[in-house]
Amino acid sequence: MVHASLSGTGAAPETVRDALLDALGPGGTLVVPAFTPENSDTSRAHRQLTEGLDEREVLAFRATMPPYDPDTTPCPTMGALAECVRTTPGAVRSAHPQTSLAGLGPRAPELLDGHHPHCHLGERSPLARLYEADARILLLRVGFEVCSALHLAEYRTTPPPPRRTYRCVVDKQGNWVECEDAALDDSDFEAVGERLPSHLLMRREWSGRPVTQFRMRPVVDDAVRQMSRRT
Repeated sequence: MVHASLSGTGAAPETVRDALLDALGPGGTLVVPAFTPENSDTSRAHRQLTEGLDEREVLAFRATMPPYDPDTTPCPTMGALAECVRTTPGAVRSAHPQTSLAGLGPRAPELLDGHHPHCHLGERSPLARLYEADARILLLRVGFEVCSALHLAEYRTTPPPPRRTYRCVVDKQGNWVECEDAALDDSDFEAVGERLPSHLLMRREWSGRPVTQFRMRPVVDDAVRQMSRRT
C-alpha cells in the first residue's frame, strides 16, 4: 500500500503508478487509500468545508452532499497518485463510504472485497487482509502521520479504543446513515513512527523528502504495543 505526495517532484502520477506496477511485477497488487472524509458531517473535512457558514447554510450544504459511489466519487484529499490509481481502468475500490481503498492487480478483488460499512479500518476492512497478506507499505515523501495501517493497530489495542458515532450519505442524496465505530485518532502516529525499531524500516530519499518502506505486519504489531501503553 502506498501513501504519496508528488508535489514538487515534476513526476506525473501516471508515471509513478506505472513505475510501481513495474516494480511489483505481474503478480503484485498496488493499493492506495481512497478515503472520502468529505462524505460525512462528523469529519474534520466537513467542518473545514462548512467553516464560516451559518446554521441555515450548513443545512443547505448538507442537503446537497452527493452520496458515495465507489465508481465515481473522487478522493481529492488523498493526493494525485491515489486518484490516478482509482480512475485507472480495471481498478477495484472497496465499498466503505468514508475509508475506501483502491487497487490494481490480480489480488485487488480479494483484498478489497467485503469492507463492512460499520468498520472503517479494523478487522472487517481491507487493512486486516493486507496484514494477513504481509503487505509492504511505502510512504513516498510523506511521514507516519498519514500511515493508515496504524489505524488497524488502534483497533487491536488493550484496552480497546473508545467508540463514537459517524454519519455519511450513501446510495442517494439525502440518505444519511449512522454507525458506531472506533474513535480513530491519528494524532500520535508520527510519534509512533519515530519509536519504531530502525531495523523494521528501509529509508531513502526522493526529491528532497523521505521515503520509507516496511512490512506491514511487524510495524502494526509494534504499534499495538506502543498504543496499548498510551492510556
